[in-house]
Amino acid sequence: MTDSTHIPGADYPIWELLWANLRQRSNKICLIDPGHDISFGALATAADGLADQLRRLGIAPGDRVIVHFRKCIDEVVAMFAAWRLGAVVVNVNHQMTIDQLLFVARDCRARAAVVPAVVAHALARHELPDTLERIVVRHGGPAEDVRFSDWTGERADPGFSPENPDPGALAAIIYTSGSTGNPKGVMLSHRNIRIGALSVIDYLGLDETDRLLSVLPYSFDAGLNQLTTMLRVGGTVVHQPVTLATEIVRTAIANAVTGIAGVPTMWSMVVRYLLDAPTAFPTLRRITNTGGKITPEILEVIPQVFPGIDVYLMYGLTEAFRSTYLPPTRFLAKKGAIGQAVPHAQVHVVRHGIGPAGPGEQGELVHAGSLVSLGYWERPAETAARIRPCPELAAILADRPVVWSGDLVRIDADGDLWFVGRIDDMIKTMGFRLSPTEVEDHAARTGLVTESVAFAVEHPDMGQAVHLACVVPGETDAATLRSACRRVMPGYMIPDRFYAWAGLMPRTPSGKLDRPEIIRSCRGGHAIALV
Repeated sequence: MTDSTHIPGADYPIWELLWANLRQRSNKICLIDPGHDISFGALATAADGLADQLRRLGIAPGDRVIVHFRKCIDEVVAMFAAWRLGAVVVNVNHQMTIDQLLFVARDCRARAAVVPAVVAHALARHELPDTLERIVVRHGGPAEDVRFSDWTGERADPGFSPENPDPGALAAIIYTSGSTGNPKGVMLSHRNIRIGALSVIDYLGLDETDRLLSVLPYSFDAGLNQLTTMLRVGGTVVHQPVTLATEIVRTAIANAVTGIAGVPTMWSMVVRYLLDAPTAFPTLRRITNTGGKITPEILEVIPQVFPGIDVYLMYGLTEAFRSTYLPPTRFLAKKGAIGQAVPHAQVHVVRHGIGPAGPGEQGELVHAGSLVSLGYWERPAETAARIRPCPELAAILADRPVVWSGDLVRIDADGDLWFVGRIDDMIKTMGFRLSPTEVEDHAARTGLVTESVAFAVEHPDMGQAVHLACVVPGETDAATLRSACRRVMPGYMIPDRFYAWAGLMPRTPSGKLDRPEIIRSCRGGHAIALV
């Protein structure tokens, strides 16, 4: 379902991103772990060694290979080993439980998995899917099961040669947490992933002198993109497996990083830390945000804690990777905007049944072009519902498919987009339509709320009432919160009920707030209701 327009650098297998560096910078450091690093050449050698081992175990082109590590060099070796065989990488976030890992293995019918010893021993205590024939274990696995093999670390045989899959072939499946039920797999081609790298390199201005701090997991499209962009330009990736603010700041300075990518929850944590402990970042050039909207309170102080550093606000969805970005030159004037289309993407705003939206109007964001994914793994009905032609844009796109984001956005007079909220999440109360994001932004302005999730509950008089789950200090009660909200919100927006959350709210594996789980906890009586 991708656009066939030729883009230089797009039509090669993913593994070529690494091997293209071997002639000029084989000895340059490519990846840095805490206490360990590896060059481009050594990474390629290790990947070929594991690829040859997997091939001798019977893994063939098109087979799904699960990779399940805490962020580390071994994880990257395993991914590139699978790609050298023309296999499909299914990177499962290390925070997922064994039951979740087994669900993914069954759903994608994985033939192999590459895992650390602790995961292997946990798997050995469960009934494994029949399709999961080979499990390669780093640093020693169960000896009693023939399906488990130690990762030998040996070099590939001299006659080993890689597969050269079609650029449009399936390369990776990324499992999204989803709002309901089990996760579903988004299918990405080699071309999808390479064009995603080319797009980001273009608008961020990345080059071989860059050293990116990698906090986001490789099971998240934005995290994977950090790796592919650095391989494409010959830069360096610094792994940061610990997401504590103190560790992120320490690692960034110690490794002279030039870029940090994060999600809103991470930036909230890091910015609050830097307000208390101002720190200079002498080599940092840019920070980027994806995966949701940063609260206005945090946006306002980012220039204070990151003076002189470019700030990129971005918007994307796994089904099409990255859709828009706001250039740093417009950040101060438009804090919170998501900007305009990234290179190689066609982004439109549609008023259902009417046509394209114009300045000052709202509509659903749709995305066409080369970044559009192949759809959902073995879910044709869901793929057809999400990726389909747009009648309102027939004069522009004919019958080319677009990804329907489900997100409501507004266009300003300059053509920049502003995120309003999820269409399905809109709260209809007392004749008004509210975005949960709008309520959450106002709640942050009270100075009492550090994290929040707004949602609707049916109400006999108001239609729907606004409820707010929030993290607040100490003994804050409902009356105090309601009084603070009255100072910053119109009356119809003030929450009818508050739920106090002790400590951090639940996160998805990619670090975003787990909105469905938070709302379920509130509705199920598992959160503390402040009356």
